[in-house]
Amino acid sequence: MARFSYSLKEIASFLGAKLDGDPSAVITGIGTLASAGAKDLAFLSNPKYASQLASCGAGAVILHPTQADNFKGNCLISEDPYLSYARISGWFDPAPDQLPDIADSATIDPSAAIGDSVHLGPNVVIGANVRVGPGCRIGANSTVGNNSVLGADCRIASNVSIYHGVHLGCRVTVHSGAVIGADGFGFAPNKSSGWQKISQIGGVSIGSDVEIGACTTIDRGAIEDTVIGNNVILDNHVQIAHNVRIGDHSAIAALSAIAGSSVLGKFCSLGGGAGVVGHVNICDNVRLMARTLISKDIKEPGSYSSASMPLMTTSNWNKNAVRFAQLNGIALRVKQLERKNKPE
Repeated sequence: MARFSYSLKEIASFLGAKLDGDPSAVITGIGTLASAGAKDLAFLSNPKYASQLASCGAGAVILHPTQADNFKGNCLISEDPYLSYARISGWFDPAPDQLPDIADSATIDPSAAIGDSVHLGPNVVIGANVRVGPGCRIGANSTVGNNSVLGADCRIASNVSIYHGVHLGCRVTVHSGAVIGADGFGFAPNKSSGWQKISQIGGVSIGSDVEIGACTTIDRGAIEDTVIGNNVILDNHVQIAHNVRIGDHSAIAALSAIAGSSVLGKFCSLGGGAGVVGHVNICDNVRLMARTLISKDIKEPGSYSSASMPLMTTSNWNKNAVRFAQLNGIALRVKQLERKNKPE
């Protein structure tokens, strides 16, 4: 028996999509246009794959109105098929449920406050004066340090380290291997002994509806908190240094790093491997392409690229990247002209 089973009528109602087809048709899974079977739901958001509709065997396809006539089967008509797919995907998530339960091997300080309907897995450690909100799920071997706060319905995977003085909002997801609240990289030069460590006495403050990827690190502030806004998404292996501030709704892809005391505005995005040096301010609505390095303030919204070239707008970078590839040929032609025009 299928674990998931929904009628198209239920799905259409949830998505607010127009249903063109059989409302009683049963959907038990999600598939791609190429692989979906008779009880699977597929979607088309990229016109590049529109040719696959002719041979698609899905029980239903989520389509934009402009593509609705190109599929002969059941259609769910949506102005944003990709968003509709994202919303319905949770109905088919096979991740195991973690029922409210506290494992016998969990260690909870007597001063901690644990909310209702909480799950604490094996070997979880909850420190002094910690507050865990209702509905939270904390996986095996994870730790929450003294005086930290988790809002309602947080999802902390196994093997996560949350240090002392960390505040999470509601519905925060933290994946395995992440470390939140470790010391920032603060050291003063000392001629006699090399380096003098600067105690990191700030904390970390994270808003609601944030997702933090596996093995991502967010350092505590040196004096004031490192701050992550609401609805921020951080990919795997992202480094956020001490005193960084990230605005609401920003997204940072894997292997990116933001150095200490830099500020990233709202609705910003960093492509994979992007870097921001310390003490830089980036305004709202900035997009940094992959491997871009930011070494100065950005005051105008837009898309920026640098890679091995100086920072410039993405449109100029694309043009110059083409010209860079042509430099050798241009240089050879210049040499030929120089030889041709060289006086006898």
